[in-house]
Amino acid sequence: MSTATPLNSLREEEHIMTTLLGVLKQEQQYLVAAEIDGLTAVTTKKSALVTQMTLLSAQRHRALGKAGYPAEEAGMDAWVAASGADAAEASVLWQALQHHAREAKELNRINGMLINKQMNHTQGALQALRPQSAGANNFYGPGGLPTSLPRSRGFLAG
Repeated sequence: MSTATPLNSLREEEHIMTTLLGVLKQEQQYLVAAEIDGLTAVTTKKSALVTQMTLLSAQRHRALGKAGYPAEEAGMDAWVAASGADAAEASVLWQALQHHAREAKELNRINGMLINKQMNHTQGALQALRPQSAGANNFYGPGGLPTSLPRSRGFLAG
């Protein structure tokens, strides 16, 4: 196995970030369609990819530190500028990763808004079915029967 370099980690991070973007877009489609079953599988995939990204980022930071650069995102810019023969590839990958990270953040924000909208819709539907107060005209009584139907007083013949 070759020595861990920021470039090696960067290649893997960009690949995983591209995959994560696809998963976030798929998640958005499931949220719009309210497909709960699909969301479960997508959430599992998304969590695994985020974990991989976190590990690779930490690996890249360690490689930066070993190479004499700050072990953080700011150190990556300095490393890319000084990376010699790999400068072109490193620059393209680093810029792509930053762009994709911004795109993923925005997709995640929108997906969060969609989740909140679904939750509010569900809460509203549940609230409509719950008794509001003891004297209120509720849709359903404790036995599950509608309470809004008029009660029959029987037939009076006159």
